[in-house]
Amino acid sequence: EVNLRESGGGSVQAGDSLRLSCQRSGFTDSYGCIGWFRQAPGLQREEIGTIHSGGTITYAESVKGRFTISKDNTNNIVYLQMNSLTPGDTGMYYCAAVYLANPYCDGRGELGWPDWGQGTQVTVSS
Repeated sequence: EVNLRESGGGSVQAGDSLRLSCQRSGFTDSYGCIGWFRQAPGLQREEIGTIHSGGTITYAESVKGRFTISKDNTNNIVYLQMNSLTPGDTGMYYCAAVYLANPYCDGRGELGWPDWGQGTQVTVSS
């Protein structure tokens, strides 16, 4: 059973940085993807970026150059470093997992990710 737990959210000012963590268990890194998503109130869940076990990383255009995904295989953690935050980045942030041989895990839609964490709230004020 795959378990995912996000942490690191909080309330910050525009221009600040946050680093979110996705602690994963029951997920072998040999053949899979971790994705980061966010959902603002009243809006659909949006894919932010993905990282494959082989190292391929993808980002949504809206966060390119500001957000960075990395992973610590020893401790089974995937990070989302968020810099230059804006109020538009406010939302609940989730990580999700899927086993996939294809290194490009992006664009699968919510239904393409069978396992999800509970989310961590990020609030950015101007």
